[in-house]
Amino acid sequence: MSTTTKPSGARPAVSLYDEPGPRTRRNIRIWSVVTFVLLGAAIAAALVQFASHGQLDADKWAPFLQWSIWEYLLVGLWGTAQAAALVAVLGGIFGVILALGRLSNVRVIRWLSTGYIEIARTVPVLLLIYVMLFGLPQLGINFPLLWKLVIPLTIANAAAFAEIVRAGILGLPAGQAEAALSLGMSRGQATRYVVLPQAIRFASPSLVTQLVSLIKDTSLGYIVSFTELLYRGQVLSSFNHLLIQTFVVVTLIYLVFNGSLSTLASRLRTRPSTRTLADPGEPVGVPVTDPRPTTVA
Repeated sequence: MSTTTKPSGARPAVSLYDEPGPRTRRNIRIWSVVTFVLLGAAIAAALVQFASHGQLDADKWAPFLQWSIWEYLLVGLWGTAQAAALVAVLGGIFGVILALGRLSNVRVIRWLSTGYIEIARTVPVLLLIYVMLFGLPQLGINFPLLWKLVIPLTIANAAAFAEIVRAGILGLPAGQAEAALSLGMSRGQATRYVVLPQAIRFASPSLVTQLVSLIKDTSLGYIVSFTELLYRGQVLSSFNHLLIQTFVVVTLIYLVFNGSLSTLASRLRTRPSTRTLADPGEPVGVPVTDPRPTTVA
């Protein structure tokens, strides 16, 4: 005779983020209101100043109703997205390697990975761009404009991605890797098929947040004259002599683009609290054999 037992309770959710308590939620609401009030006051004061200097006149904003100007700026936005995508892919790959290296049991690999991460996090990205722009060409090494921006950003962001992935791995229960090893997987297979997918899943909000920061860093492309959004805005403002209007529009484009990613990060941040490590779906019963003999009337 066999029966089916149901789980006695819901499985505990695993998340990298602690759920805020009542006091924290109240403080968040209060400071959110204060921030919005101060931001609204700053915007109102700026509008008053702009109006007093004639910067809100219709003739100064009319050119931005033309599609040709928006097309020119959107080409720069495409350059920003292209550079950010390359850095995200390359930095993500190197970041995973560095994270695994920092967690390695081999001392030399752990030291090298840790040294790279700590150095890359302290060196300014602008300095790396200047090395690419002025230092390497003197040695006969000259990269295309895109890579003069992508390589320094990859060097810096790989370290940031590595720390995020490492935090995701350390945030997982040790039983995940142990269960994979008990099934006959090698340590490499357990890391590749069990640990990494879950670590990246639970670190995804921080990864998206880092991507937002990365997109803002692509604005440094104007230094190497790479065709990204800020560089196009500078060229356009020097052509139409509408500095404030042009950069207000560029700022709005950045707000929409990065705001969309920030919203995605917020949604991802709330999802782990309702997830479990193994998505159970419908509760599955566990067959248990009844040790008592079955009697037949």
